[in-house]
Amino acid sequence: MTGNCPEKFAIAARAALVAFAIGLVTSASAQSGGDAKIVSRVDPGFPREAAQAGVDAGMVKARMTLDAGGGVTKVDIVDSKPARVFDRAVVRALSGWRFNNGAGGRVVETEVEFKR
Repeated sequence: MTGNCPEKFAIAARAALVAFAIGLVTSASAQSGGDAKIVSRVDPGFPREAAQAGVDAGMVKARMTLDAGGGVTKVDIVDSKPARVFDRAVVRALSGWRFNNGAGGRVVETEVEFKR
């Protein structure tokens, strides 16, 4: 065994914990335009600033506007607790989501929960 094994294990364990700890509500509900379905998504990471500030959990409700190709053209934060702590991470992640093709201008809401 080399001296790096415990360190490698600790890094892998931390990465698995972070991946597990970010609970993401995956059911996005379409408010208009009907049947928007997630094709691919990007999960937000737990912001380092939140961890450094001692924040262990939070929630962000967001509203996405979609184009006809299923791309996200706009992300609006509807509600967040604590306020503004996770907003930037959510906007960045949701901007990378893709939905099925459909009418441009569809609006989809989702809720993202963070737990450390």
